[in-house]
Amino acid sequence: MNKRERVTAAFRGQETDRVPVCMWKHVPPEYWANDDKFAEYQAKFLRDTDVDFMKLSGDKYFGWPAPILQGLEKAEDLYRIQPLGANHPYIRGQIERTKKVVKALGGECPAIYLIFVPLSCIRLQIGYPMMMKLIRENPEAMKYACHVVAEDVKLLVQGIIQESGADGIFYSVQNGEKSRFTAEEYRDWVMPSDKEVLDFANGLSDMNAIHYCAWEEEPNRLSVWKDYKAPVVSWSRYFDIMDIGEAREHFGCTVWGGFDNRPGTFLYTASRDELEKETERLIAQGGKRGYILGSDCSIHNELPEERIRWVVEAARKV
Repeated sequence: MNKRERVTAAFRGQETDRVPVCMWKHVPPEYWANDDKFAEYQAKFLRDTDVDFMKLSGDKYFGWPAPILQGLEKAEDLYRIQPLGANHPYIRGQIERTKKVVKALGGECPAIYLIFVPLSCIRLQIGYPMMMKLIRENPEAMKYACHVVAEDVKLLVQGIIQESGADGIFYSVQNGEKSRFTAEEYRDWVMPSDKEVLDFANGLSDMNAIHYCAWEEEPNRLSVWKDYKAPVVSWSRYFDIMDIGEAREHFGCTVWGGFDNRPGTFLYTASRDELEKETERLIAQGGKRGYILGSDCSIHNELPEERIRWVVEAARKV
């Protein structure tokens, strides 16, 4: 199998010749101002690590640039949020840059693009404290704002897949910490806009992955995501479910993970021999059907790409 065949089979829950590997980093800020350099950075990461597919970064475009979110003071103001529209630089900029990234990758492997859920798009602009203040002050106003953002995010998703040539999206689902919302609050306040985008993306591609973020060492309330469907789930093994088989049974699809992404953990400190043995152990647990080897979340830039390549090369021997 080549990389595309291997990854496609894994997304479909089919047996692969070897377990695909994908880890990723954010692109450093010094590359954000130049799309060509940004694209080359991601292409170089592929060359240096030889991962089986690429999770493409959305760096520079975090935080929803709606004018009303600047200096927001009360929740009722969220009813005045306006859509950006398909031609807004925030949307067009991501589409055009991703075209360059996909071209730089040369068709060597599949690529999926990072998309945040609507509530996180707003939170990245106003911060967690304000997000929680506003949503508790007036949940309906925040739900309205999230719906407006979702309409724009769908335009972005459509452009990323149909214009830029990405194979699908890496849908970063957040805000599920057990202490943040009750299950009922999450399903009422957060889920509708989350699923609006996800269901739209699934209508465009069968190569989408959901990423269940974990924050601040607090487990997620996984029950609220039972209705979220995609071919692959990237989950936080070190926060939520340690056993790979249990995770696959819980999510009902191919699962993607294995290594702790946090600095100072095994991936960063182990010898090559130790990493190879851990790779073998994880693959023995996950098997060659319905499993992709990766990390809980983004790898920090302090980790040399060489260490990721050690894992890739070890996986090829199993």
